Amino acid sequence: KSQQELPIPPLPCRARTNVMFLKTHKTASSTILNIMFRFAERYNLTVALPAGQLFHLGYPETFLTSFVEEFQAIGQNNYNIMCNHLRFKSSEVQKVMPADTFYFSILRNPIPLLESSYVYYKDAVPAFKISKDVNEFLASPMKYYHQVDYKWNIYARNIMWFDFGYDNNAEDNKSYIQKVLKEIEQNFHLILIADYFDESMILLKHVLCWDLDDVIYFKLNSRSQDTVQTLTSESREQIKVWCSLDWELYLHFNQTFWRTIEETIGLEDLEKEVNHLRTRQEELMETCLSDREAVGKDHIKNKALLPFQSGAANILGYNLRQDLDNRTLRTCQRMVIPELQYMSYLYAVQHPHKKRKQIGLPLPWISFQGKT
Repeated sequence: KSQQELPIPPLPCRARTNVMFLKTHKTASSTILNIMFRFAERYNLTVALPAGQLFHLGYPETFLTSFVEEFQAIGQNNYNIMCNHLRFKSSEVQKVMPADTFYFSILRNPIPLLESSYVYYKDAVPAFKISKDVNEFLASPMKYYHQVDYKWNIYARNIMWFDFGYDNNAEDNKSYIQKVLKEIEQNFHLILIADYFDESMILLKHVLCWDLDDVIYFKLNSRSQDTVQTLTSESREQIKVWCSLDWELYLHFNQTFWRTIEETIGLEDLEKEVNHLRTRQEELMETCLSDREAVGKDHIKNKALLPFQSGAANILGYNLRQDLDNRTLRTCQRMVIPELQYMSYLYAVQHPHKKRKQIGLPLPWISFQGKT
């Protein structure tokens, strides 16, 4: 080939550092939060953290700038990362984040999502409390789901729709749904799919121009298999009707997800990169973990690494190896730290003169950091 026919090599891309992640519920979003926090530390970025003793950015209230610690003092364009739970409102989020911010979120198939919500929020959601199990609830949801408990019942119906800022009890109307889907496409550059989490991480790495280790993860906030309730075939079909807004949301963005992969990576390269990610993940698990896997809450030796426990779920965590050098230990700690502890630690670093978050654990992460 002549010189003129040779393709011009692409310019090396530059890591995006202004990123907003809408953290949705029961969608593996705690794992992504950990990825975002680690990235923020690596590049010394400023995170828009919940104000005062809040753990979320005002959730379930619709987001306001006042929910961000020191927003008035720090001001717009000085935050790089926003990723704690919030109920999305584009105009308010844009007041906090720079104009070139990359917006993304994640969705999950509503069928396993509702079962997960049921177990996790069993003690908190009125619609779940008095039913025996998830199948009994789904056999007659309106028997348990009352509008008067609207704020507490958000986890029982169309929770993803609610997180994106919309009415989770809205009528299933075709034109309304299309209008919302179009708005979400305008507000977000990318929607990932939790059911294809590794593929999602590879796509995220590509679009943000991050390194593989930036998206390597250990699963966080997952639960033990013995707390999973088996859905009947009738219940599975009922979820599509009961959570029809979430179902339409999921079907639409599952399609756009695969289309984006084909346009940016291609399925063949995707498979290679997913295998590479899994190999690297196994290497890190061997390096970091004494058990090589997640363990139940009663088997977590260091209580500073105990995740928040909720409902009937047994939320798993990790035990680190005892023979790690200081540098490896810090890397491994960041991979396994539960979200409340990590958020509390970043808050203390970013706002050293503020009262620390009271997360109610026997040994806060900040002192755990100091001891190691």
